[in-house]
Amino acid sequence: MKGGQAIIKSLIDQGADIVFGYPGGQLLPLYDMIYDSDLKHILVRHEQCAAHAADGYARASGKVGVCIATSGPGATNLITGIATANMDSAPVVAIAGQVPTHLIGNDAFQEVDMIGITIPITKHNFQPTDAHEIPGMIKSGFEIALSGRPGPVVIDLPKDIQEQELDEYQAKSMELPGYKPNLKGHPLQIKKAAQAIKKAKKPVILSGGGVIISGASPEIKELSDLINAPVTTTLLGKGSFSEDDPASMGMLGMHGRKVANITVDECDCLVAVGCRFSDRTTGNIAEFAKNARVIHIDVDPAEIGKNVEVAVPIVGDAKTVLQQLMPLLKKDQKLDNKKWFDHVYDFKKSCIPRLSYENDVPLKPQQVIKEIMNAVDNETILTTDVGQNQMWMAHFYRTQKPRKFISSGGLGTMGFGFPSAIGAKVALPENDVVSVCGDGGFLMVCQDLATVKEYDIPVVVCVLDNRYLGMVAQWQKLFYDERMSHTHLGEVPDFVKLAEAFGVRAERVEKPGETQEALKNAIKSGEPTLLDIIIDADEILPMVPPGCGLTEIVGEYKVERERPGEITYKNPAKKAEGD
Repeated sequence: MKGGQAIIKSLIDQGADIVFGYPGGQLLPLYDMIYDSDLKHILVRHEQCAAHAADGYARASGKVGVCIATSGPGATNLITGIATANMDSAPVVAIAGQVPTHLIGNDAFQEVDMIGITIPITKHNFQPTDAHEIPGMIKSGFEIALSGRPGPVVIDLPKDIQEQELDEYQAKSMELPGYKPNLKGHPLQIKKAAQAIKKAKKPVILSGGGVIISGASPEIKELSDLINAPVTTTLLGKGSFSEDDPASMGMLGMHGRKVANITVDECDCLVAVGCRFSDRTTGNIAEFAKNARVIHIDVDPAEIGKNVEVAVPIVGDAKTVLQQLMPLLKKDQKLDNKKWFDHVYDFKKSCIPRLSYENDVPLKPQQVIKEIMNAVDNETILTTDVGQNQMWMAHFYRTQKPRKFISSGGLGTMGFGFPSAIGAKVALPENDVVSVCGDGGFLMVCQDLATVKEYDIPVVVCVLDNRYLGMVAQWQKLFYDERMSHTHLGEVPDFVKLAEAFGVRAERVEKPGETQEALKNAIKSGEPTLLDIIIDADEILPMVPPGCGLTEIVGEYKVERERPGEITYKNPAKKAEGD
């Protein structure tokens, strides 16, 4: 067996039966061995898409996603995807080709220091100097990527090591001194958390991406029911708690729901599970949940106390810790915060976002999202790109189950939505997969329409087409005196013709009612499809300006009540100005 064959066997042994990649000179030995192997390989049209597809595969399935690229520019094209996976705790193993060992450090053709480049954006990285190290490195790489707080692992693979002969194949985990993720919460801290929750009169649960990773959604639901606590989520926690549940307040933060932002501001106890309190979630830290005792449960000790002062820190896996906590809450007394819960529920009903714009042309994004919801079921996987399209979906689209809403959070990576949908569909071929993209982000990765056509991967791409870099344009309108500097994309391309050039079904949508019908037909067709949905370029989202508290929402917020009719709420910032 050669080193390249050991790579292939190790990947298959770890359950990675499919990889996303792009060949090149320093990976020719490995690719020659893939030719005769059982390892399935999907040729993307850009290495960044390989990394995002591996990420989407991982987030949809909970398994490790694998991507491969050659040395130099191939490897550096993986960087954005690796950094995205790192910020969002996605288990990805990225294999990068490298020049032969005797040339490393000599500035050889297509050489980059992939280890040095990726140290800040990975959980760990490896560079084998002997083929016998490969099985252990792959096994350990998968264990590191999945365990504790998941994240990406890079294996920098010199060309000569791919061709070196192994005397024997031994897949023993490597010694990893100091790496021992703590999964069980400290009993004293659990007890303190229980006491704080019992004393609370206005508890709120903040559910983050760690809840999805650990499979703790049932425990969040049980905790919410037990203590009568409303639940809000981070962007990456969307789907960790059903947004059809009466206790759900939707997303918190800069582009969060008004009910979530104001309720967190009023709460006296915030139980934060599996989140990292990013600036997009908290707004001005000095104003964040200033009346609350914060209980923070997270498997990564580095996140606790990093951004928000915590009263009760608990290091451990979300599911494990909540299972430890629940018996203490049940044992002593029945917790009754129904008055608080009813108050929040009534407030939520008063600010249900308006989704119906049946007569508006160009289309309102709210109407488009309403029609998307009507066209899919709760097993459909939705991926988004980054920008206005992402926040419209996060704000208005209701997600019921974990791993059904996939988006780039921490890095905010334009171009993520489409290739991550490819990975999700490959991971779960029985699920419908729809990617909602902005026109700007989609143009960054549109070449991979070739991938979905060639491999018959039936994802549906909904391009919300307003010919602007929407979120940047929104900030220019709100904060830069409408000086629209280089955010208009012009009138090209024609997205329908672009898709058709790749042999992909395409349809333009311009009127209310057409999105729902077109999306249903696209899903039913079983073919990759692009929908070019023309939306209103002037529509903006309510938001909290940078540096402001969560209650300082700018932009009008149109809502509708359960009875016919609508009202417009003015935000606190405008009230202060006498508006």
